[in-house]
Amino acid sequence: MANHKSAEKRARQSERRRERNRQARSRIRTLEKGFRAAVAEGNPEAGSARLRDVEAALRRAAAKGLVPKRRASRRISRMAKRLHQASAPK
Repeated sequence: MANHKSAEKRARQSERRRERNRQARSRIRTLEKGFRAAVAEGNPEAGSARLRDVEAALRRAAAKGLVPKRRASRRISRMAKRLHQASAPK
């Protein structure tokens, strides 16, 4: 436990940031799950809308340093590829 006033403040700040980051990561995972469900249903319109939401959330998280930029780009790329494959005529 922190013993100095400044250390106590840093502990409070860290706890707030940890909680905020945890919620943001959870939201991204939930959005990704919704995207995967839409693609699995074979609904390209819903998948495209969900992809936009996930992409915005991932890019925002990458800009804030929550996830590395390359990881965000890689995930977005893979989801776009999956959507494209699912919506291609068979």
